Amino acid sequence: MSKQKFALALGGGAARGWAHIGILRGLAEAGLEPEIVVGTSIGAIVGGHYASGRLDTLEEFARSLTRRRVFSFLDLSVSGSGLIAGQRLFDRFDDHLRGYKIEDLPTRFAAIATDLSSGQEVWLRRGNVIDAVRASSAIPGIVKPVNINGRWLVDGCLVNPIPVSVCRALGARVVIGVNLTTEFGRGGISIGDDDDEISEEVIVDEAPITRWNGRGAFQLLHRQLFGRSDGAPGITSVILNSFSIFHDRISRARLMGDPPDLLVAPNLADIGVLDFHRADEMIASGRAAIEPHIPMIESYLNAPPPALINTRLFAG
Repeated sequence: MSKQKFALALGGGAARGWAHIGILRGLAEAGLEPEIVVGTSIGAIVGGHYASGRLDTLEEFARSLTRRRVFSFLDLSVSGSGLIAGQRLFDRFDDHLRGYKIEDLPTRFAAIATDLSSGQEVWLRRGNVIDAVRASSAIPGIVKPVNINGRWLVDGCLVNPIPVSVCRALGARVVIGVNLTTEFGRGGISIGDDDDEISEEVIVDEAPITRWNGRGAFQLLHRQLFGRSDGAPGITSVILNSFSIFHDRISRARLMGDPPDLLVAPNLADIGVLDFHRADEMIASGRAAIEPHIPMIESYLNAPPPALINTRLFAG
């Protein structure tokens, strides 16, 4: 039993967030279970599943994804406040998390979001887990905002990308932060003119565009959104890479003011922010990043913490 209250601050990073699963697995294998988990964006999705006892279900889903399946979850929107409605993907997460309330979870959990009107940082600590993780991961311009209690909420990376400060406020004495954006990779998944791996059908505002009834429109839409095979970025690549740059700068500023006891940065340099189909690699990278530091973490937990140590780890 640890003497110090132990927390994980799981940062944002889109598809790279599957690395959080590997970090949690590495800790569990060493017998280390955080009392507090706070997540932003994809960190909230993984953290919410972990705190709900559904990490196995999420990992199985992540490992099952192919490029075809990734596109099958995209319900594109040209009439709303985001390019992706997110309903198909979050319907799947709702299957995982239906009925779970944050205040009833066995592990203390919070998700970080941003109030779109005021710019305030919002700590979601009560209510449905699925609503909290959806709001925390609503990337502006990409995923539609979420209304909770009359407030339109978007991705928490705008205000607190690696929520160390929230872990401290919730009583943690030892905080491990996870940074997924220390290296910039590709922004999306490029689509060639004859790419047979993409989905046979994409939903646009609830109307299907398929290869068979609109091949030209189908391919034009994908190239515009996700980029072309010649490397020219699509809309999502521009937005997501710009968001990642902003995210990185905000993270640096926040961590200077309130650094974690250990900052772990898995090696994800060649992982694009839409490479959700590469879960095996990212989970392995997360595990490789945390395992060398298990003895240090154990020493923190079983003795009064020494002077604050900020270690940045890049594991291959």
